[in-house]
Amino acid sequence: MRALAVEDDARIAADLKAALEGAGFRVETCGDGEDAWFLGDTEDYDLVVLDLGLPGMDGLSVLKRWRAGGREMPVLVLTARGAWSERVEGIEAGADDYLPKPFRMEELVARARALMRRAAGRGSAILSLGDLTVDTNRMTVSRRGVPLSLTALEYRLVAYLMLNRDRVVPASELLEHLYGDEDAREANALEAVIARLRRKLGAGAICTRRGFGYFLEGGS
Repeated sequence: MRALAVEDDARIAADLKAALEGAGFRVETCGDGEDAWFLGDTEDYDLVVLDLGLPGMDGLSVLKRWRAGGREMPVLVLTARGAWSERVEGIEAGADDYLPKPFRMEELVARARALMRRAAGRGSAILSLGDLTVDTNRMTVSRRGVPLSLTALEYRLVAYLMLNRDRVVPASELLEHLYGDEDAREANALEAVIARLRRKLGAGAICTRRGFGYFLEGGS
């Protein structure tokens, strides 16, 4: 899952990046409102954590421009502003959730995971399809009740397919959401990860629809 953390305080931005990466996200950071608007308008993110007090363009204006442009990614707003009227303004501008500063990173991660599930139409942290189960809180995958030993990248791929189990996910989308900008985004790298997963999950666990993409057995 790919996340954008928009925060101009370098220390908080680093803490956000560490917490979200620990929760299984691939995280990019940005500290300027104009840059944030451009990234959110041109890149596909599964989640955005957006501070309102930004240089260049304030966070509320960034959010309004995203929504006016049809960008629908879940947005968790952070702000030091505590007035209820400002929280209402953020929600009405298109925020999906609101977390006032100071906050605990554990709460932010819990809210981020809940937004991901909600965006995918899933209510529970435990996602199941056939005999495959993904626990998005514990970041574990099991089959027939047996826990599987997966790398972080393998977990992210299975979790993303599980969250999107009602459709075929194109290879280009998987590459975009699984790999950071510093990593190679090549089709053969993705195929290698899927080959390893098929050995761990079973040969038929991840299905291919040629020319369209991938889906989990029993899904799409």
